[in-house]
Amino acid sequence: MTSPGPGLEDLAVILPVLNAGERLAQTLITLPAVGEVIVVDGGSVDDTVARAAAHGARVLHSVPGRGQQLALGADASTSAWLLFLHADTRLDASAWAALANHIAAPQRQACAGAFRFRLDDAAWQARLLEWGVGLRVALLALPYGDQGLLIHRDLYAEVGGFAALPLMEDVDLARRLGRHRLRRLDGAAVTSAERWRRRGWVRQSALNLRCLALYFLGVAPARIATLYGR
Repeated sequence: MTSPGPGLEDLAVILPVLNAGERLAQTLITLPAVGEVIVVDGGSVDDTVARAAAHGARVLHSVPGRGQQLALGADASTSAWLLFLHADTRLDASAWAALANHIAAPQRQACAGAFRFRLDDAAWQARLLEWGVGLRVALLALPYGDQGLLIHRDLYAEVGGFAALPLMEDVDLARRLGRHRLRRLDGAAVTSAERWRRRGWVRQSALNLRCLALYFLGVAPARIATLYGR
């Protein structure tokens, strides 16, 4: 990897993965030079680990469960700023510029940031889903992990970090941060629409809403993960 760009030398990008070989490789290619790239594998049986290592990432091994994987990556990092990304999500150029601006302002350490959700599909269903996600974030202040999360290490520690949850770990952390400590950053986090194309736009969206509703009703995340198929 080349030397980190201005403002990014104290940034760790942390990616939880499980059998994400090709998708992970595509995401890693898009990363600018940063202080650390940490891939936390949850027991992949494909070439995920080899691809991560080939791209110069530090690879950690964890039990499966995205919350545990994210927490392990954060604990292992030494950077002041943490960017949590999913393996199938990449930031566009505007998002990287907004990220650098956020990091450069000391007063922003008290706020975490998430980006606008965008899918890599031209279908009208994708635009409708993006609108719905924007509405959820505006009304509930609940960005999901596929919008990326930028947070200073001190704030991350203050709110208790990621809980060891197999699912809904992003919602859990967003609720502890609260609206006053969450900013929507300019630019987009572009996520693969593969699971919507595979399961169907309506079915996948309904499943996501069902999981969120069950979480707010107090159903255990482990049970929600089983219903989700993870």
